[in-house]
Amino acid sequence: MPTISLSDLKRKDLFQQKGYIADSWVDSVSGEVFEVRNPATLDIIATLPEMGAADTEHAVAAAFEAFKTYKKTSARQRARWLRRWNDLCHEHLDDLALIITLENGKPLSEAKAEAVYAASFLEWFAGEAERVHGEVVPPANLNHRILTIKEPLGVAACLAPWNFPIAMITRKVGAALAAGCTTVWKPAGETPLSTLALATLAHEAGFPKGSINVITTLNRIAEVGEALCLSKAVRKLSFTGSTRIGKLLVKQCASNLKKLSLELGGNSPFIVFDDANLETATNACLLAKFRNSGQTCVSANRIFVQRGIYDRFADALVEKIKAMKVGNGTDGSVSIGPLTHERAVEKALSHIDDAKSQGASVLLGGAACSPDDLPGYFIQPTVLSGMPMESIITVEESFAPIVALYRFETEEEVLEKANDCDVGLGSFIMTESLSRSFRVAESLEVGMVGVNVGILSACESPFGGVKESGYGREGGRHGIDEYLTVKSILINVVS
Repeated sequence: MPTISLSDLKRKDLFQQKGYIADSWVDSVSGEVFEVRNPATLDIIATLPEMGAADTEHAVAAAFEAFKTYKKTSARQRARWLRRWNDLCHEHLDDLALIITLENGKPLSEAKAEAVYAASFLEWFAGEAERVHGEVVPPANLNHRILTIKEPLGVAACLAPWNFPIAMITRKVGAALAAGCTTVWKPAGETPLSTLALATLAHEAGFPKGSINVITTLNRIAEVGEALCLSKAVRKLSFTGSTRIGKLLVKQCASNLKKLSLELGGNSPFIVFDDANLETATNACLLAKFRNSGQTCVSANRIFVQRGIYDRFADALVEKIKAMKVGNGTDGSVSIGPLTHERAVEKALSHIDDAKSQGASVLLGGAACSPDDLPGYFIQPTVLSGMPMESIITVEESFAPIVALYRFETEEEVLEKANDCDVGLGSFIMTESLSRSFRVAESLEVGMVGVNVGILSACESPFGGVKESGYGREGGRHGIDEYLTVKSILINVVS
């Protein structure tokens, strides 16, 4: 099929190669740049400013100045800007999807689904903007009246990962802007182009100067992160990424006690009970495991299958995976794209080798590959059977298209194994028993549970975890509260 590239964009101005501060497209103060590569072809697709602490300070200053007036805008006006932004995203879904695929690697169909999902947060938080209610508190002292109001925190720093480059931005900044906060965005260095396209549409939607600022960096991530954490002008920081980096940000933010939302690492158990519907379970597993080539924070990492259905489930899953094509995401027939960088391939292969060395058998795949002679970061979709609990995969998410199958006997046994984990983000249960659904869902030590589904995300549902998966919630009615503070007002009514 013909090669699809950035030249196929319908709207050329969505492709930007500069940072965005105070309504201006800017280079870095240092003049340094970095390259963005297509992970399927390794072609250079853009050169962007390598921004550092000085650029970050300029962005924060712009957001801080804008907050003085933005916080006074009406909730209805903020809702209108968000709805207009949502509409613009839908008008340009194809362009947003193409940019995502070229920088991230995911198939175009998945990229388009991400763009729709990203826009949903704008529409959702447009509604939530006008539902920020205070309360009247019955006082014990009848000479007093007590009421509360909710106010925006201030400048919000929003740090997004590369696996869902625009959905993770809108999930944060949609809530922040709805609440009345101004924002500084820091997209991943691997995937900044779709974020800059999103900022272009936000500007067109009418958001005021300084309310949105975008810092681009690949090699100065630590410097930029530290500047955001240490800045007293930044009153809120939201981060999606690894637990290791999340802990570092907590330490750095302790100096000024800014409010934090952290959506960190996962190690999702996917539990298939004997009474599960085989078709439902295998389809859910494909979605939970292979979306974005296994590079999602709630990807099914430990797939526990009860002994009675184990062999049938494994055989059915292997047959379905064999029909999935690996290749360049711009090819409409491709189901699994590349991993995002070379380190991910190395990690995945080390996980496979470790499992094999401890007795696991390879039912499918198990190696790197070069579909259509592409030089990018590809790995064969892999199914490992008879996984030992001592394997690296048991304690560390692979972030790759690797299905790791573990046998179990009883409900009590699988709950003990599923909860024997330092993180607790997502989980999945496959069963036809309603009572077991509730019983197991309530027993799992996680923030989210999917029952007979392979996806956990929706703009109206709160997203977040427990343990070392972080704290705070994004999306749902809880998402906007992360950017608000409660002020109590006590009035003496005695004349």
